[in-house]
Amino acid sequence: MPLRSHKFVWFLLISLIEAAMVGGVLSGCVSKPPAPPVATQEGKAPYYIIGPGDELNIFVWGNSELSTSVVVRPDGRITAPLVEDLQASGRTPTELARDIEKTLSPYVRTPIVTVMVSEFIGRFTEQVRVVGEATEPQVLSYQESMSLLDVMIAVGGLTEFAAGNEATLVRTANGQTKQFSVRLDDLLKDGDITANVEILPGDILIIPEAWF
Repeated sequence: MPLRSHKFVWFLLISLIEAAMVGGVLSGCVSKPPAPPVATQEGKAPYYIIGPGDELNIFVWGNSELSTSVVVRPDGRITAPLVEDLQASGRTPTELARDIEKTLSPYVRTPIVTVMVSEFIGRFTEQVRVVGEATEPQVLSYQESMSLLDVMIAVGGLTEFAAGNEATLVRTANGQTKQFSVRLDDLLKDGDITANVEILPGDILIIPEAWF
């Protein structure tokens, strides 16, 4: 084959390769945007944080007169024997127990305190909210290992107008708010357990109305 023909074939091959690469880039540019990420399990839930309205059982070992039950006031503080206006909201039960021990130490030698939460409400920012086409939209107290199915049972399921598979879960973590898609129809109507995901404190479940 003449040298000129070799150059023409080589030029044609390069042109075809470049055209294919350009076409791939353009097709990627016009593709549909990805769907919102699906909510998945994210590991162990954090420790329970005490909030206003929680009922606490305070046990001081060897000092029954100092042991008592108190309700956290709306200002987040508690008052107990020898303990006045101590901040409880925003603390874990263990952290609060250590704070009470420090407060009691001038009066009791080496106090040992245990704090147990008997009635749970939780801080406002830790509560789970369900809005939209749930049978009973409401605010729920977060519970350890809470799942999407637990939430739907608590709110009585979906209304007949709900678009369950278009529901979204709004979650704030590390100062960033993200939105995830959840499949309520698949979970509740088809029994698809893979659609059951972990709920974390502060999650907001939004259930839209279906368009008929």
